[in-house]
Amino acid sequence: MATEYEKLPAALLPWYRENARDFPWRRDREPYHIWVSEIMLQQTRTQTVCDYFNRFLAALPHIQDLACVSEDQLFKLWEGLGYYSRAKNLQKAAQLICENYDGRFPNDYASIRALPGIGPYTAGAIASICFDLPTPAVDGNVLRVAARITNDTTPIDLPEMKAYVSEGLAAVYPKNACGDFTQALMELGSTVCTPRSPKCTLCPASSFCRAKEAGTAVLLPVRLPKQEKRVEEKTVFLFSFEDKLALNRRTEPGLLSGLWQFPNVPGLLDTQAALETASSFGLRPRELVRELHCNHIFTHIRWEMTCYEILCDAAPKNFTWATVPDISAHYALPTAFRQFLTSENN
Repeated sequence: MATEYEKLPAALLPWYRENARDFPWRRDREPYHIWVSEIMLQQTRTQTVCDYFNRFLAALPHIQDLACVSEDQLFKLWEGLGYYSRAKNLQKAAQLICENYDGRFPNDYASIRALPGIGPYTAGAIASICFDLPTPAVDGNVLRVAARITNDTTPIDLPEMKAYVSEGLAAVYPKNACGDFTQALMELGSTVCTPRSPKCTLCPASSFCRAKEAGTAVLLPVRLPKQEKRVEEKTVFLFSFEDKLALNRRTEPGLLSGLWQFPNVPGLLDTQAALETASSFGLRPRELVRELHCNHIFTHIRWEMTCYEILCDAAPKNFTWATVPDISAHYALPTAFRQFLTSENN
C-alpha cells in the first residue's frame, strides 16, 4: 500500500491544478466558506449545491450572521437540500464559534472536529484546505480511489478500512500543498475514478494503479450488503380554506423535527377515516377534492404517503394558514411534503 500512496501527490497535484473544476467554494480558503460547502455537499450533488451556496452566503455572509439568523429563515435558505439537521448543527456550531473563539474559526483539527455536525471527513477537509494540515478527508470517493490504487477487496463500509486509509494517506501529505492534495483526491474520485465507468486511460495514477493492472477496477470497491429501508405509511392532508392551506410545525423528535409540514398521521387511512380525522382536528370538511400518492426516501426510511385534499368551511387557529405563493416564499417545507404542490399534482 505504502508504495502506491507515496506516488499519489506527485501524480495528482499537477493533474488537479490543470483540471480542477471551478466551484464558488474553491475561489478562496475562507474556513466559513469551505465549511458551509462541505456540509451542503453531504448527500447532495455538486451542481445542485452551487446555487444554494451562493444564495446562503449572500444572505449570511459571516459566521456571526449564521449564529443570529432566525430558524425559519435558516430553514428557508436550506429548503430543498434535505437533512435539515445539517442546518441546525451549522447554526449551533456558529454560535459556539462566536462564544468560544470570538467569531473566528478554530484552526486545529481537534477543535474543528468538536464542533456540532462536523465529523472526521469535514474536519479533515477544513483543516487541510484552510490551514494546510495533513488531515485526510476520507469519503466514498477517496475510499474508492484507495481501494483501486491498492486493489484492496476489504469492504469500504467497515470503520477499520476508513481508519486504515486515513492513516496511510496522512503519512504522504505533501508539505505546503495539503489543501490541494485533499481536493485532488476528491476530484479524482468525482470525475475520473467514478463508480461505474472509471476512466482509467485519463487517470494520472494509472501507471501504478494495481486494479488497472489486474483488470479489477470495475469490481471495486467492495461494499457490505445494503440493509432494506424501513417502510412507513402516512396519510397527509391538504386542508384548503379560501385558497389557503393548513400548515403546522413538526413537533416529534428526530426526522424533520421543528420544520413546517402539512398535517399528517401515521398509517394509511381510507376516505371515510380521512374525513373523520379532519373533523377531529376541529375542521368542517366540505368536499374531498382528490387523492394523491407520493413516496419519499430518507437514508434508512421510505415514506409511502397518501394525501387527501379537502375543502373546509373553517380555518381553525390550531393551524397556520397560507397561500401556495406564501408557502413558497416564507415557509421551509421539506421535499417530502412540498412534492404535493408540484405541477404534476395540480
